[in-house]
Amino acid sequence: THLQQTRIPSGSRVSLPTSGPEMAKPQVAVTPVAMSKLSVKAPEFYPSGYNPNFNQNLADSSFEDGYGGYLTLAEYVQGFLNHLTEQPGCFETEIEQFAETLNGWVITDEALQELVDLIYQQATSVPNFSYMGARLCNYLSHCLTISPQSGNFRQLLLKRCRAEFENRDEAAKGDEATQKQFHAFVLFLGELYLNLEIKGTKGQVTRAEILQEGLRELLNALFSNPVDSNLICAVKLLKLTGSVLEDAWKEKGKDDMTEVIQRIENVVLDANCSRDVKHMLLKLVELRSSNWGRVLGTSSHTEATPENDPNYFMNEPTFYTSDGIPFTAADPDYQEEYQELLEREDWFPDYEENGTDLSGAGDLYFDDIDDEMDPEIEEAYEKFCLESEHGRKQ
Repeated sequence: THLQQTRIPSGSRVSLPTSGPEMAKPQVAVTPVAMSKLSVKAPEFYPSGYNPNFNQNLADSSFEDGYGGYLTLAEYVQGFLNHLTEQPGCFETEIEQFAETLNGWVITDEALQELVDLIYQQATSVPNFSYMGARLCNYLSHCLTISPQSGNFRQLLLKRCRAEFENRDEAAKGDEATQKQFHAFVLFLGELYLNLEIKGTKGQVTRAEILQEGLRELLNALFSNPVDSNLICAVKLLKLTGSVLEDAWKEKGKDDMTEVIQRIENVVLDANCSRDVKHMLLKLVELRSSNWGRVLGTSSHTEATPENDPNYFMNEPTFYTSDGIPFTAADPDYQEEYQELLEREDWFPDYEENGTDLSGAGDLYFDDIDDEMDPEIEEAYEKFCLESEHGRKQ
């Protein structure tokens, strides 16, 4: 009751006695407000593996402080690779600064080899990084200025891939972990074949010939040990590179893709693989038979006719006869019925289908029509008027 009768203005301070008779009066318990010390920049708010200081370190990188806090080349490169894995959309905006920093740091053969090993390891061990790794390799192969006698960036990268390539037969027959690593290498090599551009002396851009030959041998290794995991990897590789490989082989007059498809069909018939994998292989054969899903446009335009276009009548208008029966251009009597409609329009050129008068004032066509009735109609009208008059009188 005391609290209800006492009104304390908002914002006022009330001093509570510490002794005396007033201590017996009810006290108001004030619950202290818990103040959090957690900052909005706390690591709890960042995804796992994300370095919140990476962008700042990259922007503030300098030779004196070890490139923005990174003590070694491996830490700097690995930080960028992890950042690119978490945010692949940053590739276009940050790759130029990354390459410029590497040009100032990678000045020895050892440093260049370390860079190649780091990128290769990331591309073959981190899921879904093979495409981004191939793009990164293509960019650095054109932008890194160091070119030692041991080989430039692209040459060292291909040499690193060759070391894994030479163990393909053993890897395809290895344990589960070995096969998983081998399959990651196969898919990375496929992405590398599609993305690694080699500029010729005349400015033309081509793909690495050695990678094309390597992919053919990798397919042989996978089909030689037709277990499910190897066959799934082969399907992924052919979906990724099949159309490009077949075009390249055809330019050389080779029919390698037909041989690959024939081998797939033999695997489906003979190999002891699962039903799902056989279904995947058959779908791949079907994809290849449809030119890998590509639609090639014809250079010369041919006019559509009912004979060469099954959808010729699809967009044709629908007409209705006097009995209300619909007919289209696909009907046998279309020409005859359509001609009648055209003649009807010739009779009444200034009327739309809904009867709207399109003629203007003083139209010669309507001025020529007199208001006189037909004699038969006039006689009937007079008869009707007389009968109506007689009915009213009665």
